[in-house]
Amino acid sequence: MENKRVIRYFDQNQTNQQIIISNIHCCRLTIDKNGFIYVSDYENNEVRRWKQGDKNNDLVAGGNGQGIHLNQLNGPTFIFIDEEYSLYISDCENNRVMKWGKDAKEGIFVAGGNGQGNSLKQLSCPQGVIVDHLGQIY
Repeated sequence: MENKRVIRYFDQNQTNQQIIISNIHCCRLTIDKNGFIYVSDYENNEVRRWKQGDKNNDLVAGGNGQGIHLNQLNGPTFIFIDEEYSLYISDCENNRVMKWGKDAKEGIFVAGGNGQGNSLKQLSCPQGVIVDHLGQIY
Protein backbone atom coordinates (compact mmCIF):
# COMPACT_ATOMS: atom_id res chain seq x y z
CA MET A 1 0.00 0.00 0.00
CA GLU A 2 3.02 2.28 0.24
CA ASN A 3 3.21 3.13 -3.47
CA LYS A 4 -0.43 4.29 -3.50
CA ARG A 5 -1.05 3.19 -7.09
CA VAL A 6 -2.33 0.47 -9.40
CA ILE A 7 -0.08 -0.56 -12.30
CA ARG A 8 -1.11 -2.44 -15.45
CA TYR A 9 1.56 -4.73 -16.92
CA PHE A 10 1.10 -5.34 -20.63
CA ASP A 11 3.50 -8.27 -20.76
CA GLN A 12 4.96 -10.80 -18.36
CA ASN A 13 8.49 -9.50 -18.87
CA GLN A 14 7.53 -6.25 -17.10
CA THR A 15 9.00 -4.17 -19.93
CA ASN A 16 5.78 -2.32 -20.68
CA GLN A 17 3.69 -1.00 -17.80
CA GLN A 18 1.42 1.93 -17.00
CA ILE A 19 0.14 3.54 -13.79
CA ILE A 20 -3.62 3.47 -14.24
CA ILE A 21 -4.73 4.63 -10.77
CA SER A 22 -2.67 6.81 -8.46
CA ASN A 23 -3.04 8.26 -4.96
CA ILE A 24 -5.00 5.34 -3.53
CA HIS A 25 -4.31 2.99 -0.62
CA CYS A 26 -5.11 -0.11 -2.67
CA CYS A 27 -5.56 -3.16 -0.50
CA ARG A 28 -7.24 -5.44 -3.07
CA LEU A 29 -8.85 -5.10 -6.47
CA THR A 30 -11.14 -6.95 -8.84
CA ILE A 31 -12.56 -6.47 -12.33
CA ASP A 32 -16.18 -7.01 -13.38
CA LYS A 33 -17.38 -8.59 -16.62
CA ASN A 34 -17.48 -5.16 -18.32
CA GLY A 35 -13.88 -4.36 -17.41
CA PHE A 36 -14.54 -1.88 -14.58
CA ILE A 37 -11.83 -1.98 -11.90
CA TYR A 38 -12.90 -2.00 -8.24
CA VAL A 39 -10.34 -1.04 -5.59
CA SER A 40 -10.67 -1.39 -1.81
CA ASP A 41 -9.04 1.61 -0.16
CA TYR A 42 -8.12 0.43 3.35
CA GLU A 43 -7.03 3.83 4.66
CA ASN A 44 -10.07 5.78 3.42
CA ASN A 45 -12.56 3.01 4.28
CA GLU A 46 -14.17 2.88 0.87
CA VAL A 47 -14.37 1.02 -2.43
CA ARG A 48 -14.06 2.91 -5.72
CA ARG A 49 -14.74 1.90 -9.33
CA TRP A 50 -12.85 2.99 -12.46
CA LYS A 51 -13.65 2.48 -16.11
CA GLN A 52 -10.43 1.27 -17.72
CA GLY A 53 -8.68 4.14 -19.44
CA ASP A 54 -10.63 6.79 -17.51
CA LYS A 55 -9.24 9.02 -14.75
CA ASN A 56 -12.64 9.58 -13.11
CA ASN A 57 -14.00 7.14 -10.55
CA ASP A 58 -17.16 6.40 -8.62
CA LEU A 59 -17.56 5.72 -4.93
CA VAL A 60 -19.43 2.41 -4.71
CA ALA A 61 -19.20 1.54 -0.99
CA GLY A 62 -18.29 3.33 2.22
CA GLY A 63 -16.89 6.82 1.95
CA ASN A 64 -18.70 8.04 5.06
CA GLY A 65 -15.73 7.83 7.39
CA GLN A 66 -14.57 4.91 9.49
CA GLY A 67 -17.38 3.29 11.43
CA ILE A 68 -19.83 0.50 12.14
CA HIS A 69 -22.96 1.87 10.45
CA LEU A 70 -24.37 0.25 7.31
CA ASN A 71 -23.06 3.12 5.16
CA GLN A 72 -19.55 2.84 6.61
CA LEU A 73 -16.58 0.50 6.41
CA ASN A 74 -13.60 0.01 8.67
CA GLY A 75 -10.61 -1.48 6.89
CA PRO A 76 -12.06 -2.98 3.71
CA THR A 77 -9.79 -5.69 2.35
CA PHE A 78 -10.93 -8.41 -0.08
CA ILE A 79 -13.72 -7.65 -2.54
CA PHE A 80 -15.83 -9.70 -4.94
CA ILE A 81 -18.28 -8.51 -7.62
CA ASP A 82 -21.07 -10.83 -8.76
CA GLU A 83 -23.01 -11.06 -12.04
CA GLU A 84 -25.62 -8.53 -10.82
CA TYR A 85 -22.85 -6.09 -9.82
CA SER A 86 -23.41 -6.60 -6.11
CA LEU A 87 -20.19 -5.93 -4.26
CA TYR A 88 -19.10 -8.18 -1.36
CA ILE A 89 -16.54 -6.64 1.00
CA SER A 90 -14.43 -8.18 3.76
CA ASP A 91 -14.81 -5.38 6.31
CA CYS A 92 -11.83 -6.45 8.40
CA GLU A 93 -11.89 -4.17 11.42
CA ASN A 94 -15.67 -4.56 11.80
CA ASN A 95 -15.34 -8.37 11.67
CA ARG A 96 -18.02 -8.70 9.01
CA VAL A 97 -18.69 -9.26 5.32
CA MET A 98 -20.94 -6.66 3.70
CA LYS A 99 -22.96 -6.79 0.50
CA TRP A 100 -23.60 -3.56 -1.38
CA GLY A 101 -26.07 -3.78 -4.25
CA LYS A 102 -25.54 -1.80 -7.44
CA ASP A 103 -26.04 1.93 -6.72
CA ALA A 104 -26.72 1.22 -3.01
CA LYS A 105 -26.15 3.92 -0.39
CA GLU A 106 -25.54 1.34 2.33
CA GLY A 107 -24.75 -2.32 2.65
CA ILE A 108 -26.18 -5.28 4.51
CA PHE A 109 -24.49 -7.88 6.71
CA VAL A 110 -24.08 -11.23 5.00
CA ALA A 111 -21.60 -12.74 7.48
CA GLY A 112 -20.32 -11.77 10.90
CA GLY A 113 -21.20 -8.40 12.36
CA ASN A 114 -21.58 -9.87 15.85
CA GLY A 115 -18.21 -8.85 17.24
CA GLN A 116 -14.93 -10.67 16.91
CA GLY A 117 -14.99 -14.33 17.83
CA ASN A 118 -15.02 -18.01 16.93
CA SER A 119 -18.73 -18.80 16.80
CA LEU A 120 -20.40 -19.43 13.43
CA LYS A 121 -22.04 -15.98 13.69
CA GLN A 122 -18.73 -14.22 14.29
CA LEU A 123 -15.64 -13.46 12.23
CA SER A 124 -12.18 -12.25 13.10
CA CYS A 125 -10.89 -9.75 10.53
CA PRO A 126 -12.11 -11.64 7.44
CA GLN A 127 -9.38 -11.93 4.83
CA GLY A 128 -11.28 -13.12 1.79
CA VAL A 129 -14.69 -13.40 0.21
CA ILE A 130 -16.05 -15.17 -2.85
CA VAL A 131 -19.60 -16.01 -3.91
CA ASP A 132 -20.53 -18.97 -6.10
CA HIS A 133 -23.22 -19.15 -8.80
CA LEU A 134 -25.78 -20.23 -6.16
CA GLY A 135 -25.14 -17.14 -4.03
CA GLN A 136 -23.29 -19.07 -1.34
CA ILE A 137 -20.64 -16.97 0.38
CA TYR A 138 -17.20 -18.34 1.29
